[in-house]
Amino acid sequence: MGTADSSSRGKVHNRGLLLKIFGLGALLLAVAGCNATTCSTANCEAAPVAVAAADVGPATTAKLQDPDDVKYYRSDEPLRMAIEHFNRGHYGIAERYFRDATEKAPKDPTAWIGLAAAYDRLARFDLADRAYVFAIRLVGETTEILNNQGYSYMLRGDLVNARRKFLKAYEREPGNPTIANNLQLLNSSSRFIQRAPAQ
Repeated sequence: MGTADSSSRGKVHNRGLLLKIFGLGALLLAVAGCNATTCSTANCEAAPVAVAAADVGPATTAKLQDPDDVKYYRSDEPLRMAIEHFNRGHYGIAERYFRDATEKAPKDPTAWIGLAAAYDRLARFDLADRAYVFAIRLVGETTEILNNQGYSYMLRGDLVNARRKFLKAYEREPGNPTIANNLQLLNSSSRFIQRAPAQ
């Protein structure tokens, strides 16, 4: 019996709320329908009425968004996949993902530096140089770029330019272990190649 009473109270409450809303609307129409200075009861035209919002809850209609208001954030999936494949040693696949990342976000220096490193590993040094140029335009000649360029020159066999880049990077960050390791690798590479004696 307690449930029947609560449900009947809810119906009575809802009817009372509807009657209040309709009564408020009728009152607004009656008041706003005529202006005392310009209209008589005989020639009164109905004017547009601004109906006050009833306290019935949140609006259910959605506002259309202007396309300029919508923000689109590009996915970093190509860059993530490129780094993952590069770390696995899949340089050809990494190059494709890095290239995709630079096309989707041309102002991302990480994508350009990664693309250059992938080209270095594929021995496409001409393309690596171009990618380094784009990265330098975006962030300047950073320690990371100097180190990578030094490694690129070392892979080409240009040990003089490699040393110059490594030393410039080392001056900026003398405590960087990667640069120190690359300098040590360069020093061991700069010795003459041991060949079997001619017979």
